[in-house]
Amino acid sequence: MEKYAHLQALGAPGEVVAPHTDEIEATDRRELEEPRDIRTIDPGHDHRWQTLVATHTSTLFQSPPWVRVIQQVYSLDVRAHVVVDPAGHPIAGLSYCRIEDLFAPRIVTMPFSDYCDPLVSDRETLNLLLTRILAEGCPFTMRCLFNALPLEDERLTLVNRARWHGVNLQSDPDTLWSSIDESSRRAIRKARAEGVRVRVAESRDDLYAFFRLHLRVRKYKYRLLAQPFALFEHLWEEFVARDRGFLMLAEHEGAIIGGVYFLGWGDTIYYKFNASDFDQLKHRPNDLVIWESMCYARERGYAWLDFGLSDWDQEGLVRYKRKFATEERTISFLRYMPEGAASARDAQLRGLINRLTELFVDPGVSDEVTERAGAALYRYFT
Repeated sequence: MEKYAHLQALGAPGEVVAPHTDEIEATDRRELEEPRDIRTIDPGHDHRWQTLVATHTSTLFQSPPWVRVIQQVYSLDVRAHVVVDPAGHPIAGLSYCRIEDLFAPRIVTMPFSDYCDPLVSDRETLNLLLTRILAEGCPFTMRCLFNALPLEDERLTLVNRARWHGVNLQSDPDTLWSSIDESSRRAIRKARAEGVRVRVAESRDDLYAFFRLHLRVRKYKYRLLAQPFALFEHLWEEFVARDRGFLMLAEHEGAIIGGVYFLGWGDTIYYKFNASDFDQLKHRPNDLVIWESMCYARERGYAWLDFGLSDWDQEGLVRYKRKFATEERTISFLRYMPEGAASARDAQLRGLINRLTELFVDPGVSDEVTERAGAALYRYFT
């Protein structure tokens, strides 16, 4: 699809129509011939990062409100290296976070994010930014979806992959309806026939009810801790309360039985968290929530739905997203590991965190204790 093809090719201007190749090359040559400097800034608050994401095709995970949420909830010092021209205007950048906690220091491009491509359109500038980060001598991890340039850097090794799905919302409702899988259309009709109602969340009580469903899915289905409730609250303040997203809920006989938390950035709505009541899946609320959310997002001017990351081996989730998706791509996990960085102590600590997780998600542990454990431990899952 045109939007994503131009993202991968350029990682650059956010115009619907991309410049001709010769214009891009001429611009790159001019930029490379000019003296450039790197500034280190706070991307959650610095106007130069705001300018960069506004003048480049950016995603949720590069957006200042997302950065601020990660900073506030997890007390992490997110920074960005920004290349500026002689006039001080930002022309490229790479966000990152140096994490220092129980484990050895490490750097990730954006913690707790599906992906976070560098805002760079040429190899030389990317080399300039990566060299600055790798000089710190820490393990470094980057997840890329749209920008292929980091995959060409010999210092970075491909260590994992995940699947990504997107949906084009620009068709008329009838065409959109016919584009989804027939099994989903049947599920939607069934949900409606059985009295499932879909509505947009309006209050903190709605948000916490959704979070409790999310916690139970994480605990009882996946045997994982849930993210802190503070994350959901800060996302509400930074996105939903500012008309940059919504929480869509499914109800049956007055009870909330499912929902999806969506965050908006630019012309894209991002599917971020999903939860449903195990005992109510027979009413098929999930397909109805997705369909109604697609229609609602389209009415609010969003052109695309980012369905997010699915682990490579999550075949059930991948099949589910394929019922709606119009595009599938690969998220590449890249890593730089300096010599001697691997630590037996780190491995032991990771094992301890995993063991604590197993204990706190045991069905015999109350959900309240599991919730508090997630709030205390989740920041170490990077």
